Amino acid sequence: MYQIIPFESRYAAQVSRLYHNAVHHIDDMHYSPLHRHAWSQAPRSTYHWNKRLSRSKAWLMLDTEQMLHDQYLCIGFINMETHFFRRGYIDSLYVLPGYQGKGIATRLYQALEAWVQTSTLERLTVDASKLSKDLFLAQGFKLHHNRYQEKCGQVFHMYYLSKSFSAAPKGDNSAN
Repeated sequence: MYQIIPFESRYAAQVSRLYHNAVHHIDDMHYSPLHRHAWSQAPRSTYHWNKRLSRSKAWLMLDTEQMLHDQYLCIGFINMETHFFRRGYIDSLYVLPGYQGKGIATRLYQALEAWVQTSTLERLTVDASKLSKDLFLAQGFKLHHNRYQEKCGQVFHMYYLSKSFSAAPKGDNSAN
């Protein structure tokens, strides 16, 4: 059984390991070992992840049938920066390798979008990887252009995508 919850700092250590493991389980067809190492050289500190996710809107997917150190197992997470004017930027979306291909990423995105529907955000953007591009396109995002990012001497090909939402005030049913 899976459950989505808002980020809680007590899960920061699990998020750190999940992120690192997800990156290093990407096959060579998509990203080389050098790319994966540049992307995540080692799990980042719990301080890093707590700070990063606490400053954004973030959700965790938990497997409530699996425990790890007296906590449910965190099997995925998504976060969105909201400090841009009426725009949310999806910063991260990762799923634990053993749970990939089971709709976890889609469910996490749908939780984020449900929150967006109640907010004043008018647009979501993302720099999608080769792996996440199709997921975002399937959720109604539009491709604008390719981007390239450099990290630790490695160049990553990304896709800048966006999705617009109604600018009408939330809760306004006058158009019905």
